[in-house]
Amino acid sequence: MSYTVGDVIAERTVHLTRESLVRYAGASGDFNPIHYRDDVAASVGLPGVLAHGMLTMGLASSVVVAALGDSSKITDYGVRFTRPVVVDPQGGADVSVLAKVGAVDEQSVRIDLTVKHADTTVLVKAQLRVAL
Repeated sequence: MSYTVGDVIAERTVHLTRESLVRYAGASGDFNPIHYRDDVAASVGLPGVLAHGMLTMGLASSVVVAALGDSSKITDYGVRFTRPVVVDPQGGADVSVLAKVGAVDEQSVRIDLTVKHADTTVLVKAQLRVAL
């Protein structure tokens, strides 16, 4: 596969529900109540129950992994968290991911991710490095 800066590698929107958060908590062992109890989230000043940051980060990278078909080529992945993903008890939350080629050199390609919830960017400097 050849890569050109600006090429879209993948795009996907993932719908999260409160059930998604419970399942992730069970898989990850992160049972912080801000991820499933509205009263606790409100008591610490949050706008509602939040998706786990690592869940959001994992969803973002999974879009690229699905497009590549081989996760072993990913040599680096980093993000900066900027806004939480609030998961409504009835409507859930949609997280959209757009993966574009940001840079290419002889050994690797940098894939830049745009990750949004409710038209707000939730991860910045979200980049994967993939070996060629």
